[in-house]
Amino acid sequence: MSTPVDDPLSRERSHLAASRSALRAMREDVEALDISDVTANWVNAEVLAHQIDERIKALADLSDTPLFFGRLDYLHAPGAEEAEGAEGERFYIGRRHVHDADGDPMVIDWRAPVSQPFYRASKKDPMDIALRRRFGYTGGDLTAYEDEHLSDPAEAAQTSKLLQQEIERPRVGPMRDIVATIQPEQDEIVRSGLSGTVCVQGGPGTGKTAVGLHRVAYLLYAHRERLARTGTLVIGPNRSFLHYIEQVLPALGELTVRQATVEDLVAHVEIKGTDEATAAVVKGDARMARVLRGALYSHVTMPAEPVVVVRGSRRWRVPAYELQDIVRELLDRDIRYGAAREALPQRIAHAVLVQMERSGEAPDDRVQDAVARNSAVKAAVKAVWPAVDPAKLVLRLLSDTDFLAEHAEGILDEDEQKAILWAKPARSVKSARWSAADAVLIDEATDLIQRTHSLGHVVLDEAQDLSPMQYRAVGRRCTTGSATVLGDLAQGTTPWATRSWQEALAHLGKQDAVIEELTAGFRVPTDVITYASRLLPHIAPGLTPVVSIRENPGHFEVREASGTADVVTACRESLRHEGSTGLIAADARVPELAEALTAAGIPYLGPGEETTRDTRLTLVPASLAKGLEYDYVVLDEPQAVVDGEPDERTGLRRLYVALTRAVSGLTVTHTAPLPPQLTA
Repeated sequence: MSTPVDDPLSRERSHLAASRSALRAMREDVEALDISDVTANWVNAEVLAHQIDERIKALADLSDTPLFFGRLDYLHAPGAEEAEGAEGERFYIGRRHVHDADGDPMVIDWRAPVSQPFYRASKKDPMDIALRRRFGYTGGDLTAYEDEHLSDPAEAAQTSKLLQQEIERPRVGPMRDIVATIQPEQDEIVRSGLSGTVCVQGGPGTGKTAVGLHRVAYLLYAHRERLARTGTLVIGPNRSFLHYIEQVLPALGELTVRQATVEDLVAHVEIKGTDEATAAVVKGDARMARVLRGALYSHVTMPAEPVVVVRGSRRWRVPAYELQDIVRELLDRDIRYGAAREALPQRIAHAVLVQMERSGEAPDDRVQDAVARNSAVKAAVKAVWPAVDPAKLVLRLLSDTDFLAEHAEGILDEDEQKAILWAKPARSVKSARWSAADAVLIDEATDLIQRTHSLGHVVLDEAQDLSPMQYRAVGRRCTTGSATVLGDLAQGTTPWATRSWQEALAHLGKQDAVIEELTAGFRVPTDVITYASRLLPHIAPGLTPVVSIRENPGHFEVREASGTADVVTACRESLRHEGSTGLIAADARVPELAEALTAAGIPYLGPGEETTRDTRLTLVPASLAKGLEYDYVVLDEPQAVVDGEPDERTGLRRLYVALTRAVSGLTVTHTAPLPPQLTA
């Protein structure tokens, strides 16, 4: 029996097929471009060829990803600025723009202004939308649709079943975009302007990471030329996390965003050592910036001797008092150490040129440059304002008791100074056992000497775990740009974890940032987040608990175990369900559990490794669980997770993170008693 021609689902499938054909034609047009006659040289040819290659990649049609996921039927033509719209115009909303051979749009980019009502329109404010249609897919096939008649007062508002299904859909592999499920409060953050910095406090499952990534994609759409020139960067807590999120932006057609950890940004030296918590806290304290500055500028000495420049038969003398005035002026200008050092020989040369002009000569810029390169001037600069290597400066501070005491006086107390001094001073920069906190100090010193390049926009995820000095390191990368700061104060698991966003933003240099809070939970089931929220009064008093909006309460069970065999059984049970499973355990218990899984013949992966249909279990040390998510989680020995941290509050925060990684179900297994904060 043939499908009726007026069947809505059939028409939508036809539009999908036509849109895919149009996208394929767009890609073929780019592939067919001949650039042999339009490039002046091989450099231009390489650049243009790279741009074309990136464009071809951006136009890829992902077979299992819907080309469009929604439709808007406007009552009237959109505003004059939306020339595409006519009265009653229909727009299909998708991940990227697609047009036909005549240039008419078949799919509108979700970031375009005309697409905004798809995310924000409601019965109370229909935004001139007559109908909003959502599409359901199985793989890449359009299989369902759902309509909302927003301008019809007779139709009651109701929860979208397709929206709920998409939110709760099992996941295997890396993080996916949420472009089809962005909520109004999330959309406001996503579409906020480039000029302002936004800080998002969001509990588990509120979509803060996805919001940050989609904001980058939106900004690249709205300010592409500017950001192409200034650059964008996503900063995550570790490599596993970055690998997990790395496919989100390419799925939205954005291929140029760099991803890095804070350690990557400050990789001036090789990290070979670790710090005790006490030392790391002091090294991460913002006061260290003052210590470093004082130590650096202690190298500047006031000239005691004049500079005598010999040119031909003439001798030109710049007296010591005049040299001192030049040095004081450079110090008062508060410019970078290196910039001042470069300016000093030119200032001395200028003083010589003034004398030459007074004697009747007419020197030009070439003469000034020659004087600045004169051996006497060079010798004076070397003595007065010597070059300083940032790593050697930090090495001396951490090795030389007297040098540290001199420059930390009134800033760090004696105990703090003792905490950061190396017990055994290193012989050289290369042989030193640098820690991650030391590398941040070197980065600070490097910036004091020479300005760090600033990007147009930086996204900083899991920001609650950064030290003040790490915030300063990130802030240097966006001094002339803006930032999106994402985090959850309740998930801070470092000894220096952020106490307040206002304080963190001050260290970042973005005191005027807007702080937004996301409290609607889209990922974590109700029973799971309710259980985990028992810890909030102990780890983040006053923080608003996440409220799950999931209709499916999810599976939740606390199970007393007799050993690792019961943990393996819980994993088997979870693997019977569709989707991914994460076995999260205290770091110290991971080897024992790995051995048990291997003995049971259950294949597993490590964090950051991509799950497949055949291998859906990941064994996750609790220290690496942050930011990751799994359909089902088996949490082993909660008390061991708490005990694995240096103090109880940090341990409870680590446990809170581990408890909130589940999307569909959580099984807690324990042989030791549960932490009392969970049983109260």
